[in-house]
Amino acid sequence: MPSGPTNLLVFKTSVEQHIGEVVYFKVMSGTLKEGMDLTNMTTKNKERLSQLMVSSGKNRTKVPSLAAGDVGVTVKLKATKFSQTLSDNDTAFPKIALPEPKYRTAIKPVNEGDEEKLGEALNRMNQEDPTIIIEYSKELRQIIVHGQGEYHINIMKWHLDNQFKIETTFVAPRIPYRETITKHAQADYRHKKQSGGAGQFGEVHMIIEPYTEGAKPKDMFKLDGKEYKMSVRGSDAIELPWGGKLIYNNCIVGGSIDARFLPAILKGIMEKIEIGPLTGSYARDIAVYVYDGKMHPVDSNEISFRLAGRNAFAMAFKKASPKILEPIYEVEVLVPSDRMGDVMSDLQGRRAIVQGMSSEGGFEKISAKVPLAEMNRYSTSLSSITGGRAMYSMKFCEYTAVSGDIQEQLLKAYEEEQKEE
Repeated sequence: MPSGPTNLLVFKTSVEQHIGEVVYFKVMSGTLKEGMDLTNMTTKNKERLSQLMVSSGKNRTKVPSLAAGDVGVTVKLKATKFSQTLSDNDTAFPKIALPEPKYRTAIKPVNEGDEEKLGEALNRMNQEDPTIIIEYSKELRQIIVHGQGEYHINIMKWHLDNQFKIETTFVAPRIPYRETITKHAQADYRHKKQSGGAGQFGEVHMIIEPYTEGAKPKDMFKLDGKEYKMSVRGSDAIELPWGGKLIYNNCIVGGSIDARFLPAILKGIMEKIEIGPLTGSYARDIAVYVYDGKMHPVDSNEISFRLAGRNAFAMAFKKASPKILEPIYEVEVLVPSDRMGDVMSDLQGRRAIVQGMSSEGGFEKISAKVPLAEMNRYSTSLSSITGGRAMYSMKFCEYTAVSGDIQEQLLKAYEEEQKEE
């Protein structure tokens, strides 16, 4: 209603040469007049709308005011972005719901010197189109771009190549595998270095075992016919940022390792957990028992015990029947009944486990669990199989161990990658 409080919702922003940021909005209530001050309900900052325009394609016409229901354009706002409310009576509208991304790929510049320019361009494109999601993955060492489909991402690439003048190429995104162990193992490592002046000395003995939620520390292990008694003096449960836990048990008796070196041993273990020995992926769900070691009154220091802890953990990990875990996604596909068989065959070829089938809104719905490694370019395949008449959604479900033959393939691929680097 034109006579009520003035509220507007921003539904698009873009950046134009010679103008800067252009903001598109809809007047939700009241009358908006040129020069009016409104409050951004997200940042609580005041914004002055000094120019009001209506847009028809590329043509814009200045207007003195806009009423409820009108769609308008303004420029030179300080910090108002997509889906934010500007109001003169503290009204805030719900954020605009965006569809979940259905396609992912990794992108890199053809020329390595363009990496910074590419980052700036991608961030700008995300501001203009929030359904393009940019992920800078430290784990995968890639820039991952998520969009609504292959065509959507190809349009983005055209803008990068032609408007931003940054040559880019798409590569298959790496899969965020995880590594863990399946049995307990023991290892000890002595770090000793002597060169003019103070040396380095640290020795660590540890046992590791798989961790399951709610499990209590053990007080004895039997390995290779030898019994190891554990007296847990302290236990730290560390929630890992990538999921799972590390349990760090201090079982030192008799002062064989000074308490001040225990954090250094943990630091060394964490360094190795971040680069698993199988594929360089993050490790998870491991319980560590540091039960013995040696130190030197002069040469022992934090660096020595960090290196000893790291190497002892790596040795134990390799003995503990390590397994690679892969991410599994819950996938729901809505497909016309005449294409049901083709879609089912395609899913089975992707190592899918079908959970159920039902009807919904005139479509057949297939629910399945599928490894993320098999979902690359699925939107394109599904469109091809069904003539563009099917749709799907996916969300993360769990990590499960890969089969032996796939683990062998992954290990070989990682070895080749390491040789190339």
